[in-house]
Amino acid sequence: MSQTGLYVVATPIGNLEDISYRAVRILSGVDLIAAEDTRHSRVLLSHYSITTPMLALHEHNEARVAGQVLERIRAGASVALISDAGTPLISDPGYRLVRAAREAGLPVFSLPGPSAVTAALSIAGLPPDRFVFEGFLPSRSAARKKRLGTLATEPRTLLFFESSHRIEATISDMAEILGGGRLVAVCRELTKKFETVLRAPLAEICKSLSQDQHQTKGEFVIVVDGFAGSQGGAMSAALNMATALIAYLPASQAARVAAKLHDVSRREVYRLLDQ
Repeated sequence: MSQTGLYVVATPIGNLEDISYRAVRILSGVDLIAAEDTRHSRVLLSHYSITTPMLALHEHNEARVAGQVLERIRAGASVALISDAGTPLISDPGYRLVRAAREAGLPVFSLPGPSAVTAALSIAGLPPDRFVFEGFLPSRSAARKKRLGTLATEPRTLLFFESSHRIEATISDMAEILGGGRLVAVCRELTKKFETVLRAPLAEICKSLSQDQHQTKGEFVIVVDGFAGSQGGAMSAALNMATALIAYLPASQAARVAAKLHDVSRREVYRLLDQ
């Protein structure tokens, strides 16, 4: 039997064989499994003949359900927390529950395992020693470009999640803001049957995605090389300059000066500056 407490359990990101013996043992032995989507998780549990009862815990009900889970643990139960795929809390629900358990002095145990972040970083062929995980970028292009502008001179490797219906637009925005010469690895459907990794400058990736629509289907982790000082990114440099100049000049003039010095569109700089 599992010890009383909350177990944060990593589950496969695609291939069902990517699960630890300990994870199977704990999921089989706890009193309850709090799952992001019980229907989705039932496939994994059925594969390993795990019949433990499940409770849905997702972003829309976590604040309410967390209290119920803590009461079960206080009463002596053991509860496992899993997400749809990978390590819970990494762009998934569970933070509020773990924080509440810690603040209540209840035991919390980690069962490490699969993570799309580290899986992509390990095969991207980009510097893995220092990186920044940004999760999903904003869905609207203007907000997305503005966020990318703040990251344009970040020297550490950048990692993002992205969905199939925005992958082309996101890569296009990255090429514009970070520079088409910036090296990127687009990791698609990691550990699954149609896993692919496209590794090339952003400008080339834009062409690859437009020419092969199969490469725009599935789930994506985008790994971008950090800023090295000598690579592209004129738009991001202009935006950074305009942001600094706005303390001394009206926004329109700041955009005009920055755009002229970096040879980019004044209207685009002003639009991004005004978001």
